[in-house]
Amino acid sequence: MLLEALDERLLHLVRLAVEEDLGSGDLTAALVPEDRVWKARVISREAAVLCGHAWFDAVFHHIDPRVDIHWYAHDAERVEPGQLLCTLEGRARSLLSGERTALNFLQTLSGTATTAARYAEVVQDLDTRILDTRKTLPGLRHAQKYAVRCGGCHNHRSGLYDGILIKENHIAAAGGIRAAIEAARELPTELPVEIEVENLEEVKQALDAGADRLLLDNFTPAQLREAVRLSAHRAELEASGGIDLGNLREYAETGVDFISIGALTKDLRAIDLSMRFDQED
Repeated sequence: MLLEALDERLLHLVRLAVEEDLGSGDLTAALVPEDRVWKARVISREAAVLCGHAWFDAVFHHIDPRVDIHWYAHDAERVEPGQLLCTLEGRARSLLSGERTALNFLQTLSGTATTAARYAEVVQDLDTRILDTRKTLPGLRHAQKYAVRCGGCHNHRSGLYDGILIKENHIAAAGGIRAAIEAARELPTELPVEIEVENLEEVKQALDAGADRLLLDNFTPAQLREAVRLSAHRAELEASGGIDLGNLREYAETGVDFISIGALTKDLRAIDLSMRFDQED
C-alpha cells in the first residue's frame, strides 16, 4: 500500500496548515536557543491503523528541511498502544513549531484508516466492496480517500468531475429516470452512469433505461435481495443509507456489489498520539 508521489496538492495543503498555525511566527518557540538540537519520539497511545506519514514529514520539511525523521511503522500497518512510530532529530525550535500540525495530519488520517479497517474486517470474506463518499473534511478529501484505502476499503468518485451519479434532484430536473439517463449518455465522456433509486419500481425503470450502476437508497435487506434478483447482473448495485457496523454484514450478504458508507470519513475520531522530546547533549 504505497502513497502516490508527493504532488503539489499535498504540499499546498501542508503549506496552508503550517501558515494557519504559525502565522507571523512561533512566539513561544523563540524562547528556546536557536542552535539547540533535540530528539523526539512519536508514540501511539491506542491500537490503530497508521496513515499520514507523508503529510507529517512534509510539515517538518516545510518548516526546516534539516529535520531528520525515521519511521518504524508505515501507512496501512496496525500499531499497538505504546508503540514507537517514528523518531525525529533537528533544531528544537523547528520540532516545537511543527509538532501540532504534523500530529493533526497523522492522527486524523490514522483515525480515518482505523475506521475503514473496522468496516473492511466485517466483510473480508465476502465479495461486497465498501466505498467511501464525498462526505469528507473540507480540503482533506484526497488525503482521507487515501486513508480509506490504507484501511482496506475502496474509493467512490473523488468529486463531481470524475463520476456520474444522478440523484433525486437531478432526476426531477431532467424529467424522470429515463430522461436523466439518456441525457447522461449525451455527455462527452465514457464514464459509467449511476443513478439513485428509492424503491423496486424505480429499480425496474433504471434497469430498463440501461443504467450501469444503481444506488439503492435506504433499502431494507429484503428489498436489496429482490433488487439483486431483478438486476440479474445487468447493472452493478450499490447500497447506501442506514448501514453501520452493527448491520453491515446483513446488508453485504444480500449480494450487492458495493456498500457506500459516509461514516468512513464523516464521523471521525482522531487517534491519540504523543510526541515526546529528549534534549540532545
